Amino acid sequence: MSTTTTATTEESAGTQFRETLKASAAPPSVEATQGVHNLSMGGLEYKNKRPTFSSKLEERQHVLKHMACAFRVFGRKGYNEGTAGHMSVRDPVDPSTFWINPLGQHFSLMRVSDLVHVDSNGNVLPDGNQAVINKAGFKIHSHLHKARPNVNAACHTHSEYGRAWSAFGREIEMLNQDSCMFYKKHTVYRNFGGVVLEDEEGERLAQALGDNKAIILQNHGLLTVGETVDEAAYLFTLLERTCKVQLQVEMASRGGLERNIIGDEEAYYTYFNTSDPETLYTEFQPEYDLERELTNAAFEK
Repeated sequence: MSTTTTATTEESAGTQFRETLKASAAPPSVEATQGVHNLSMGGLEYKNKRPTFSSKLEERQHVLKHMACAFRVFGRKGYNEGTAGHMSVRDPVDPSTFWINPLGQHFSLMRVSDLVHVDSNGNVLPDGNQAVINKAGFKIHSHLHKARPNVNAACHTHSEYGRAWSAFGREIEMLNQDSCMFYKKHTVYRNFGGVVLEDEEGERLAQALGDNKAIILQNHGLLTVGETVDEAAYLFTLLERTCKVQLQVEMASRGGLERNIIGDEEAYYTYFNTSDPETLYTEFQPEYDLERELTNAAFEK
């Protein structure tokens, strides 16, 4: 098929989708149309699809490997800042508990055996690493998991560009295709009350997140959530880069350049086809494969 024919076909598909949106107040069924199949072709099974498990224990082991890997990726990207920053994953075996990183360990050194298992009161459970955890991290993550039963993972660090953009107290703009993954699914928490050491602040933050995938914490940083740690981690790396691009655009605009914002229909079309949990899970797998190669799978121990 020629390039012209392909482009015409894709344009026709996009037009048809947008006409469908106009004809109905409700979006198309998520279950029926979303998924990595929208982005793949060739008649073969995509190797990095979200897996299924024969037991909850098998799922737990998979989840912890991917959690440890996500920390390694964050370390490689420079998100570590002293003892700040944390990631949590709801335990598949006992969903009333979750796993979190130990206080003071560099992200780049994280292994499965380093991860700490805690209950809803912050008590360290015996089947994980016996180490103290970040108090602020517990206050944030415990309330997120209570408020959002559909959220199994959350990521928060003091990354450079997220911190810089958070000072403006503004949502990101739909400047490019990647920004559209957060279309109407991110918000800003403007009530910075200092380091989160009290339950009330954790509750307010969870309320502010609502049903969004990400929240910009003013004068603080970024936080993302997902059904899987892979989804939450990929969204965090994407939002950090998006904040960097936003800051670059702000600087260029000062020189008189006019920015173009993607329209609502196009932004929603892109969001709908790229931002479901299965697709976002697959987006993280290249990083997992790279980290496995770079470290000889050291994080899996």
